[in-house]
Amino acid sequence: MPSPLDRPLVRPLDLTDDRTAEAVHRIGRAAYAVEAGLIGFDGIPALAESLAQLRARPLCWLGAVDAGGAVAGFLAWEEAAPGDPVRLDRLCVDPGRFRRGVASLLLRHALTGPFAGRVVEVTTGAANAPAVTLYSRLGFERGADFSPAPGLTMASFTRRG
Repeated sequence: MPSPLDRPLVRPLDLTDDRTAEAVHRIGRAAYAVEAGLIGFDGIPALAESLAQLRARPLCWLGAVDAGGAVAGFLAWEEAAPGDPVRLDRLCVDPGRFRRGVASLLLRHALTGPFAGRVVEVTTGAANAPAVTLYSRLGFERGADFSPAPGLTMASFTRRG
């Protein structure tokens, strides 16, 4: 079991920094490749997203960063107008760090920090059991499933602040 000193710290990520942006891009592609296998759908848009496209997205970024400065995972969202729900755009963990609490750490930090008191919405592949379990465990309520493409079923979740 890792010691508390090995546990990543959550901090904002600056995607204008080349090293950070490249790490986020690499981790995102690897994590979405795993999700594609879980849900049986390889058309996840982030799998085809270039580094330049990723950097151009108007997103706010939080990262779980280890003591050596390596990104273990990240959370991104588009800032909402006051009173509007926060919509999570992506939550990705380096597959080498799966099952170590990185996603929980990021979400708990966001829910008690930048998302405190706000409604938060997220979607994930309905067959992505680890993500479905995570959102349910952290108090998100499952809404209606929907199918944005043939062969793909997405689950929607909402957490009231």
